[in-house]
Amino acid sequence: MTLAPMTPLAALPSPSTAVWQVGPFPIRAYALCIIVGIMVACVVTEHRLRRRGVAPGAVLDIAIWAVPAGIIGARIYHVITSPEKYFGAGGQPLKAFAIWEGGLGIWGAVAGGAIGAWIAARQLGIPLVVVADALAPGLPVAQAVGRLGNWFNNELYGGPTSLPWGLQVHVMDRDNPGHALRDDAGNPVLEPGLYHPAFLYEALWNVGVAGLVLALDRKLRLGRGRAFALYVMGYTAGRFWIEMMRTDEANHILGLRLNVWTAALVFLGALVYFVRVRGPREYLVPIGAPAAPVPPAGGDVSQVDLAAAEAGPRQVAPEGYRVVDEEQFRAYRQTGTLPDEEPAAADEQPAMPDEEPAAADAATTPADADATASARDRDS
Repeated sequence: MTLAPMTPLAALPSPSTAVWQVGPFPIRAYALCIIVGIMVACVVTEHRLRRRGVAPGAVLDIAIWAVPAGIIGARIYHVITSPEKYFGAGGQPLKAFAIWEGGLGIWGAVAGGAIGAWIAARQLGIPLVVVADALAPGLPVAQAVGRLGNWFNNELYGGPTSLPWGLQVHVMDRDNPGHALRDDAGNPVLEPGLYHPAFLYEALWNVGVAGLVLALDRKLRLGRGRAFALYVMGYTAGRFWIEMMRTDEANHILGLRLNVWTAALVFLGALVYFVRVRGPREYLVPIGAPAAPVPPAGGDVSQVDLAAAEAGPRQVAPEGYRVVDEEQFRAYRQTGTLPDEEPAAADEQPAMPDEEPAAADAATTPADADATASARDRDS
């Protein structure tokens, strides 16, 4: 009796090409996935910012700062945590700027993006915690889309497996980046066996984190940056175990990959923030209300003077925003009337306990009383 070979009946294929040449320009799958992910995050964040009172289009002003800062931060983190590739014996320092060759760290991307978002939020008059909470569910979805770029690059996979969803991995050609190595017959060469698709595990985990943030945010009405802290906890918890199964090269500390330690420390920081920070969800009303566009009379678009409409008032962003509670925000949305500002504590001057107004009145002399009455008669 002969035993049948233990060959998997199913497997996940991998693309053999990750770069397409369009004239003189290379189109990289990884870059396309990152761009699509950024667009998804912007759409989700724009929707959530509007529901909190921010004027339309604010997310684009934020993205102009946050996206470049995030890319720079991601590259800096990669270079710092993998210095041997760029500095020291055999290193190529100028390669540190070759971002198109890959090498971005999510931890640096979040840190750099936060700095860029903070700069933009200050210019717009929006609290950073409002931006962070609005971004919280969109960011893990963007990361999930970005992980598809790792699939095109045949990277970010785990150890060998015989599971039906084991991943076929191509041997990539170092002399022709973005393309699989080919044999004499022109067929792409595969690594032997199948491997855990770690990129897919992380992508699915990130989608689950987005769902968790949306569900708990809807139920608990999270504010003060707690929705973002919840995202960080969810993401780092998944990243911890996914990093443990990765087999690509990485620096180690005490036998563990550097990113395992980073995930653990960031998780603890987010947990402390989530537990210690309390407060209701913030809503915003404008300071210096924008001019509202005039609706067509009678609803008949054919009777509207388009030239006059274009020359009329346009909706512009307000000068800034003021934080209000949910009840005040609902009233503002229904009536269009801005809520009154609460008087500042410094303006309130309660009477001192040792003051005795009655005694002071009693100390007034009859002459003073007559003079006061005469002055009152003259004024009348």
